[in-house]
Amino acid sequence: MRKIWWKILCIVIIFYVIVMGFMGPVPHLAIINESIRNTYYHVALWLAMTFLLFVSMIFSVKYLNKGKIGDDDIASELAKSAIFFGILGCLTGSIWANYTWGDPWPNDPKLNGAAVGILIYLAYLLLRTSFEDEQRRARISSVYNIFAFAVFIPIIYILPRLTDSLHPGSGGNSTFGSYDFDNNIRKVFYPAVIGYILLGLWLAELRIRMKRINRVREETQTF
Repeated sequence: MRKIWWKILCIVIIFYVIVMGFMGPVPHLAIINESIRNTYYHVALWLAMTFLLFVSMIFSVKYLNKGKIGDDDIASELAKSAIFFGILGCLTGSIWANYTWGDPWPNDPKLNGAAVGILIYLAYLLLRTSFEDEQRRARISSVYNIFAFAVFIPIIYILPRLTDSLHPGSGGNSTFGSYDFDNNIRKVFYPAVIGYILLGLWLAELRIRMKRINRVREETQTF
């Protein structure tokens, strides 16, 4: 029970977010209207993605420091979970943009930066398939992962603030939290971020266990 409590919590939170996300009260704002409910999905998914990428980067640093292949396993699988969330974030963002701005993907620095960020990490996955030697793959991809995160943060969170942008929190626009994040939103949004993080960790854990099982099988077959 001690090992699965957080998984039970994840299921409860995700169920709560889905129900309250569609049925809970939200602020009535011009233009945005009911589409503000996408905050629970689009924005929360991207915040969870950023957290998972940060932890992935930390484990890449740990691998370079100690050389334990298990740390690279964790880093790569966390990155995969984060990329999955990033793609979902782009899809939900496109739906929101279509209703709010009349275009699913306007020429906006925030959106273009998001696409570039996803491509950077897709290149990370492609890089990992380029090496057969396990240690060499882990070493080179760990270095790439560290620099990828260092580039990702400015592209997503800093550069859009310095240019004209339709996106809230960018180009001088106010963020949602500064004028309309009421308690009804907070009661669902913050649990959503926690729930997605737990879900991402859960997905990564399953794939890490599969990797370890396959590694043991290969070693057994070798002998």
